[in-house]
Amino acid sequence: MKTLLAKSLEQSMDYQTYRELIDALMAEGKTTGNHQSAAMEHYTKMNVQRMRRLDKTTKLNESLLSRLKTLDKKYIWLVITEAWCGDAAQILPILHAISKQHEHIKLSLLLRDEHLTLMDAYLTDGSRSIPKLIAIDAESGEEIGTWGPRPADAHQLVLDYKADSNRPSYMEFSKTLQLWYAKDRGVSIQSELLEKLNEWEEVVLSV
Repeated sequence: MKTLLAKSLEQSMDYQTYRELIDALMAEGKTTGNHQSAAMEHYTKMNVQRMRRLDKTTKLNESLLSRLKTLDKKYIWLVITEAWCGDAAQILPILHAISKQHEHIKLSLLLRDEHLTLMDAYLTDGSRSIPKLIAIDAESGEEIGTWGPRPADAHQLVLDYKADSNRPSYMEFSKTLQLWYAKDRGVSIQSELLEKLNEWEEVVLSV
């Protein structure tokens, strides 16, 4: 796994490069990934708007900011994503905001459909769900934990949707999911990542 992570990191990109890639593809009427369609293009267009808004409005809470100031070890947050993913559009700007607060956290991004070997090593309930954050100890190159594809409450909404035999179309459900993110305002994401920072530090210190 360490070798796979190292090779994946060599092919990863930073957040700004990811955003520029999406913009360039959108100019051609395309998106990332293996599946090109009007629906995927529509999702991507909406996600660009969401990321632009969140890039400007995301504010980290004081608990998380205080915790970031105490980080001693260096970490790489390798995230598997795609431009059309609505969850990723809500989550990546927050991860980027966190990484900007402390030089000890480096955010690196990979496109899922171009790295299926890595993706298949980090399935969620057997599914290639994204975004998936893989936390890596920058010094050793070892994985120390994962997070994603979404906050627990949002993930429960998805599970309930999949279990509903009378469920609406995914496009309709995606509106419900995006409304949850809008109401939550990133609180759950930050809270869960704060817990993970504490958990991951214990893992690093125990090695």
